[in-house]
Amino acid sequence: MTEQEKLEAGLEYDFRDPVMDAEKRRAMELCRQLNEADETDGAGREKLIRALFGAAGKGPRVLSPFHCDNGRNIRVGDDFLANYNVTILDRATVTIGDGVLLAPNVLITTVNHSMTAEGRRAHLCTAAPIVIGNDVWIGGNAVILPGVTLGDNVIVAAGAVVTRDVPDDTLVAGVPAKPVKRLQRRRSPGEETQ
Repeated sequence: MTEQEKLEAGLEYDFRDPVMDAEKRRAMELCRQLNEADETDGAGREKLIRALFGAAGKGPRVLSPFHCDNGRNIRVGDDFLANYNVTILDRATVTIGDGVLLAPNVLITTVNHSMTAEGRRAHLCTAAPIVIGNDVWIGGNAVILPGVTLGDNVIVAAGAVVTRDVPDDTLVAGVPAKPVKRLQRRRSPGEETQ
């Protein structure tokens, strides 16, 4: 198996693999270009975001600095905003819905280093996909760990570390993050309530 095939199968893989390293170098160069681009050049920045990400909906905004591992594994919906100093370690896929806001210093990581000293010395990692629903707000300095799914209309409080899935319409906070409150959705006139 290639290292990429191991990653996709959920097995430990060598993160120093030349193919993966080439993807990381590509992402680093596009991140450098994005981070150096004029913040007032919306069209130019959007072009760079679309070159970096695997898919982007309408009106993506990424403020500098931004960092990622691959870029092609990031898929965002409409009206995505990554505020200053967001990092997405996207060795596995990161799928983000519409209307998602990431506050400054958010870390979304699909990567986990080996749990053994021998594995870490051998440069072994695992990766698990992350899914973020629609209308999610992730507060400053929050961390989303590998394999987590956030439902629709979720708020992650500042500084929270999300280690488990979060259902729709939930505010989570703390380390590790725990549900704090059920959230109401504002409905349009005439829209059915659930």
